[in-house]
Amino acid sequence: MPRAKIKGIGTSIPEKILSNYDLEKMVDTSNQWIVERTGIHQRRIVEPGTTTSDLATEATKNVLASTGTAATDVDLIVCATITPDMILPATACLVQDRIGAKHCWGFDLSIACSGFLYALQVGAQFIETGAHKNVIVLGVDVMSSIIDYTDRQTCIIFGDGGGAALLTPCQEDEEGGIIDFIHEVDGSGGQYLCLPGGGSKYPANHETVDGKMHYIHQEGKVVFKYATRKMPELCLKLLQRNGYTSDDVSLFVPHQANLRIISAAADRMNMPMERVLVNIDEYGNTTAGTLPLALDTALRKGRLKKGDLVLFAVVGAGLSAGAMLMRWA
Repeated sequence: MPRAKIKGIGTSIPEKILSNYDLEKMVDTSNQWIVERTGIHQRRIVEPGTTTSDLATEATKNVLASTGTAATDVDLIVCATITPDMILPATACLVQDRIGAKHCWGFDLSIACSGFLYALQVGAQFIETGAHKNVIVLGVDVMSSIIDYTDRQTCIIFGDGGGAALLTPCQEDEEGGIIDFIHEVDGSGGQYLCLPGGGSKYPANHETVDGKMHYIHQEGKVVFKYATRKMPELCLKLLQRNGYTSDDVSLFVPHQANLRIISAAADRMNMPMERVLVNIDEYGNTTAGTLPLALDTALRKGRLKKGDLVLFAVVGAGLSAGAMLMRWA
């Protein structure tokens, strides 16, 4: 079976910047406090009325243009997001219509910060079985739509944005592509990072709105401990079972949740920070959008070249975690 490779990346980043100094005027916080605890200096926020499908459509058009791929050649769109335009239809359907991908199907995948990596593996299955040749994988979120900007614990972390990857089969003479993955969830920790309102348990009403149940609720210490443990644990397990060590990794691309989490994971893996991609200072945590934005940063800065062994890692709500190993093609 052919391996699936990422042929290109397209992104969509809002122009509006919300800096730490802006947040100082909104909640009881400071630039120094935010930087010390998260590594974030600023994040991007959409203008009112801009939706996830707007960003996803732009990112998809960008990756199609950069790879010279016609929308009519797209077979499947998998959209990872927890901020869909609406409960139904799926955001993937809106993107399909707006780009004119007349011959494709699609669906949304909801697993928060782990979304893009999970969606990437789902898309890869259709490539590797030979069912499809062009799969768009989206990781996009408008987190400002579900953030309480009076809650210091969450409003300092999240930003808006994301990107699209085009998955295609590796050619016979190519040695790149997705090598292996590990994904897992621990649903017993689901209550520590959740958005309670709006589902079948707590349908929207005056009580849920007044109780701020349509915003993200997070137990930061619990999530931090889970992330610092799970990220290196899965990465080391994945490397070992494929006959690699941290020394073989050209670039480690972790979910951009918190600089302290990233640093702790790298330390436990004996991975020098110069081989770790970090851009949380620019964008904050864009949830499903962090990995495509990180790949875009790596490509723009010349930190990815053909043949590089790339290690991805994610942690997020669920609680969920995952790692993927890829040879860049």
